[in-house]
Amino acid sequence: MVFNDLLQGEIRENIASQHGDFIIQRKDRIIAYQLAVVIDDHLQGVNHIVRGYDLLESTAKQIYLHQLLGYQAPSYMHVPIIVDQQGQKLSKQNFAQAVDDSNRSQTLLQLLKLLKQNPPSTLANASVKQLLQWAIENWQPQKLSSMTTIN
Repeated sequence: MVFNDLLQGEIRENIASQHGDFIIQRKDRIIAYQLAVVIDDHLQGVNHIVRGYDLLESTAKQIYLHQLLGYQAPSYMHVPIIVDQQGQKLSKQNFAQAVDDSNRSQTLLQLLKLLKQNPPSTLANASVKQLLQWAIENWQPQKLSSMTTIN
């Protein structure tokens, strides 16, 4: 399987040797994540997926399922994940401290800086709406290329 990740570049995986058979339906007859997400994305008309680098490994399997089902695979972009000082992903799963949402503008500004987007100092006191508008208009994912984590 060869696909082009919009940030990570060309990705090559041999599903048979690297992953082998993978589960598409669990013993309890519940559809497993890999198949469920492919069908869900197709039914919703999803054509671009931006997610963390830690999910890159599952992408080839999902594209493979898209092909088997005759679906058009979406475009993928895997951005670096934010990690703590020990290199562990910041997530609920790893009991990371919750984001303080008392000052959403400052949190968003800090995230834009972490993501190497370099918001101008004139946005220091901007509203969430203004920051999001700036981020949409100025998003430069190539600044994250060759990065898998951010701390």
